Amino acid sequence: MDRRMVLGLGMTAAFAGLTRRSFAEDMNAAGVLSTDPAEPVPLWPGTPPGGEGVTLAAKIVERSDDTDTYHDRFVTDVGQPLLTVYRPSRPDGSAVLMAPGGGYTRIVIDKEGVEAARRFNASGVTVFILRYRLPAEGWADAKNVPLQDAQRAMRLIRAGAQGFGIDPNRLGVMGFSAGGHVAASLATRPTDPVYKPIDDIDSLDAKPVFAALMYPVVTMSAEGAHPGSRAKLLGPDPSDALVEAYSCEKLVTRHTPPSFICFAADDDVVPPMANGLAMFEALRRAKVPAEMHVFEKGGHGFGLRLAKGKPASAWPDLFLHWGYGNGWIRDVSAAPA
Repeated sequence: MDRRMVLGLGMTAAFAGLTRRSFAEDMNAAGVLSTDPAEPVPLWPGTPPGGEGVTLAAKIVERSDDTDTYHDRFVTDVGQPLLTVYRPSRPDGSAVLMAPGGGYTRIVIDKEGVEAARRFNASGVTVFILRYRLPAEGWADAKNVPLQDAQRAMRLIRAGAQGFGIDPNRLGVMGFSAGGHVAASLATRPTDPVYKPIDDIDSLDAKPVFAALMYPVVTMSAEGAHPGSRAKLLGPDPSDALVEAYSCEKLVTRHTPPSFICFAADDDVVPPMANGLAMFEALRRAKVPAEMHVFEKGGHGFGLRLAKGKPASAWPDLFLHWGYGNGWIRDVSAAPA
């Protein structure tokens, strides 16, 4: 059975049905598995904005102590940001730009990228996993490099929509943890001129049609921020004006796209009240359609694998049904119950 199909069969079947042989593989020297899709899309034709003098070679680390069962890779030293395209066997035209988390220190590959992408592939959604640059790795405009990459990614996807087999009017963004801040920044700042246009692609719209924020970092306030993400993005002692400008709950307007927010009440890493809940309240005040799901238990960073056997495992189906109700996902019957 193709591994993409296996991981797309829903939480219970996906993990219960896997054999040890399905995962029994080590990374190659580049950190790649044979089951990873071979369709990378570089974001920038040359040096990324603010990258003069920056020389980085991606480093991929495997954290899993049982690679016969699962992989848990992360990447640092992102010198060439890119998209990895995960295509469903029966695409319905919907698509998601996916930003994994990692506290703006690293980017999680499997838990908040590959596993979620394959799950949504099973329901016809094309997924573009974003490997964005990390702000503290030497870039000239550190605080804006994740948003530069997210805007450019959205424009590239729209430019190639026909080849990707997607409808640009059903293209959203999903972010996990610090990737939730990337996604929320894209949702609230799609037109901010954070980089100088380099080609005709940059005339395209960077605004997502919808946003999904999973246990997201949202605020940069000293009281509510995830300390590591704030320090990596804004430095150790940001001004009040800088904090305000990068706190996404302060940037919501009536033009912000409809949003899905999900987190666990017992998240002790990213304070839920100051982040996910604050974003939901800001959306409601601006009269932007928003749906929020709060699970009693789940902690932070549950993704799919760590939610297994818990009520939080329902989040992918909740997201799909929300998308179906809004007309972006076409056939929820394709999703496991």
